[in-house]
Amino acid sequence: MIGFASGIYFSKFHQSILGFAEKNLPDDKKIFLICTYGGSANYKTIEQILDKRHASVVGKFGCKGYDTFGPFKLVGGIAKDHPNEEDMKNAADFVKGLH
Repeated sequence: MIGFASGIYFSKFHQSILGFAEKNLPDDKKIFLICTYGGSANYKTIEQILDKRHASVVGKFGCKGYDTFGPFKLVGGIAKDHPNEEDMKNAADFVKGLH
């Protein structure tokens, strides 16, 4: 099983993660995805890469994360206290529950 984790940037996983997956992911693997986001979780771009590799997504976890994109920068960002301890516990529980 392979996991990919990223903040969401401009509605997608970071370009370095997408590039790595595109270049290095073997075919037919089980995958889990983790992300932090300011607006909402968005897995579409990475899932397109995974589909090309015939990967099966066995789980997804997302939580709020500090965001300074666009107008949020003017107010010092949003979700400054995330991910917090509860978010981290939930992420750990998610990973422990994967099979």
